[in-house]
Amino acid sequence: MENVAEAMARLTSLAASDAVSALSAGFVSAGFELALVGGSVRDAFLGRNISDLDFATNATPDEILRVVAPLATSTWDIGRDFGTIGAVVHNQTVEITTYRSDIYDRESRKPEVTFGTTIGGDLVRRDFAVNAMAFSLPANVLVDPSGGFDDLLARRLRTPGTPEKSFADDPLRMMRAARFAAQLGFEPAPEVIDAMRDRAESILMISAERVRDELVKLLAAADPVPGIRILVDSGICDHVLPELPALIREHDEHGRHKDVYEHSLKVLTRSIALEGERFPDREPDTIGRLAALLHDIGKPATRSFDNSATVTFYGHDSVGARMAKKRLVALRFDNETIARVCSLIRLHLRFFGYSEGAWTDSAVRRYVRDAGEDLERLHVLVRSDVTTRNERKQKAMDAAYTELEARIVEIREREEIDAIRPDLDGDQIMSILGLRPGRGVGLARDFLLELRLDEGPLGADEAERRLRAWAADRELS
Repeated sequence: MENVAEAMARLTSLAASDAVSALSAGFVSAGFELALVGGSVRDAFLGRNISDLDFATNATPDEILRVVAPLATSTWDIGRDFGTIGAVVHNQTVEITTYRSDIYDRESRKPEVTFGTTIGGDLVRRDFAVNAMAFSLPANVLVDPSGGFDDLLARRLRTPGTPEKSFADDPLRMMRAARFAAQLGFEPAPEVIDAMRDRAESILMISAERVRDELVKLLAAADPVPGIRILVDSGICDHVLPELPALIREHDEHGRHKDVYEHSLKVLTRSIALEGERFPDREPDTIGRLAALLHDIGKPATRSFDNSATVTFYGHDSVGARMAKKRLVALRFDNETIARVCSLIRLHLRFFGYSEGAWTDSAVRRYVRDAGEDLERLHVLVRSDVTTRNERKQKAMDAAYTELEARIVEIREREEIDAIRPDLDGDQIMSILGLRPGRGVGLARDFLLELRLDEGPLGADEAERRLRAWAADRELS
């Protein structure tokens, strides 16, 4: 945490910026209060980057618009029903919300939006004390009714009121506790953890879409593992992502195979590190991180023993892909994300055949073809999946995959392998064989594609010769 004086100076400097000072002057001259709230204040004390700014005021949404419109280059009121008006002021995106004093409907989990009259009343309805601080403008005074500053010093998460009431109002706050623990490196207070355990099942009252979005935010953390552990240990994961705690119950007390749960968390950690090394300027990769976390969820269903000392998980890649699809569909992930995560899980074992014997160029082409646009993600996942403590084996596997990547580069320099197509297209096939569109054209195309994968580019003339020979003893229509 930053020095307190430095943090206050940072907030004061922010208050003097063009956007904030213009807003402050506008609201004060109109007779309204205005305060920076929530993450902006918290992050100033933590020395974190402050991007979008959130404000609270006693002005109603219509009054907010009247004050902001002359100052802004654009405004939007998509959150008007919840009292929120968005705007761009001096190139700074801001959101301004009327003080709230919501009462939650315990059946629908949706707040009955009620506007409040004081900043203190607004702050105590927020999720955690560290998010329940405000910087009142233009007086530049810290408002902290719930001891959020002390919690920042102690690096802990508490709720402004009792956690039981807070989580009853909105059970998603339990998942936020896990996310903030991961993002901020804070520890939930014992009473928060106890309430999460007692109310874990209530997360089922929250829509799948909100749960999904919170899970994605957690996975975007630089180190999501502490948050994942909290979700698992509290029992919330039993209702959100039950395939993960099932890996713990699969643990082999006789030590005949590695702890799959701990291995999965280690793979996630390694994949995030590799993601950062290979793609330092990209946003956190939700698809790659989901695949890393879920890549072995098929193991409990496929575990068997060849003998008393050897455990096998034959087919856990395919089984895991099917399980992941079912779970991600239930969480309302989009079809593209689901397809890509499941493809990565299905392919994550393919490389281990390479390490046991040299692949032909055909096998390398098929690996690239099957990975498609997610080849780089597959590289990250496969490398991360090697977590053996045997240093010699680790080095051998790393060397083997480095060789495979080099071979892909070498073949790519000779030919197009990222979007492999037959040497002849459908129109050419129909012209050569005198066919109309139909099943026969598809069979011919499949034949040429297999040739292309096996032998590389043939050229149009050789492809035609092979096609005619193949079709000579077949009835195609």
